[in-house]
Amino acid sequence: MHTTDTSKRPVRMVFTGRAAGNLASHVGDDPEAVSANRQRLADSLGLKTEQFVWMEQLHTNTVTVVDKQQDAPVEATDAIVTTAENLALCVLVADCVPVLLADPYAKVIAAVHAGRIGARNGIVKNTVEEMLKLGAAAGSIHALLGPAAAGESYEVPQEMAEDVENHLPGSKTRTKKGTPGIDVRAGLIRQLLSLGVTQVDAHPADTITDETFFSYRRDKETGRQAGVIWLTGGK
Repeated sequence: MHTTDTSKRPVRMVFTGRAAGNLASHVGDDPEAVSANRQRLADSLGLKTEQFVWMEQLHTNTVTVVDKQQDAPVEATDAIVTTAENLALCVLVADCVPVLLADPYAKVIAAVHAGRIGARNGIVKNTVEEMLKLGAAAGSIHALLGPAAAGESYEVPQEMAEDVENHLPGSKTRTKKGTPGIDVRAGLIRQLLSLGVTQVDAHPADTITDETFFSYRRDKETGRQAGVIWLTGGK
C-alpha cells in the first residue's frame, strides 16, 4: 500500500496492491474474505468501512457527485466526486488506471476508473469539468495515477490503438514485442495537461508484469486493488 500524504493534511490518497487482498465483491471471491480485507484497509487508514464509497464500474464516462455515506455502490458510474469530509472515495482496478484528483484549497476530490474504454470516451475530462463546477481550479488540482497496464505490455489490434489515439492523443505506442499497444496513462497525462492540470504524478508500476498487483490481462480470474482518496478535515 502506497500513501502520498500524512493524516495532518487536508487530503489523503492511497493505492493498495495484491498484499492488501482482493477488495472487490463482484469477482466471485468469498464475501466474508472481501469484507475482512476491506476492514483491514479501513483499520490501517484510521477509517470505518462505512466511510468507503464504492462504484458499480461499467466502463462508462459517467461522473456522479456524492455527499453522504451509502451502503450500496454508486450505480453505473466510473467516477465519483465529493466536497464532503471523511467520505473515502474508492476505485477498483486490475490493469485499468485508478486516477485520484484533489484540489485541497477548494476541498474537492474525485476517484476515477479509467480503463481503455472510459479513458477513450472522456471519463477523466468529464471528472475534471465536474470538479470545476464545484469550485475547483484546474491549476490547483493534483492528479495521481496509480499502478496500471503499461504500454510496453498492453498489446491491442492496430485499429484499436488508432481509435483510442484519435480520442485520447498520446496513448498509442509499441509494446516490447514491437506490436501495437496502448499506454492509457500516457494519454491521460497529456489530456490532464491540456485541461490545465499541471500537477500530475504517475505510479510507474506495470500491473501486467508486476505480480505484486492484480492483473486481469495476465490472470483473467483475479482480484482487484483499490485507489482511495478522502478529505480529512485537516488544514
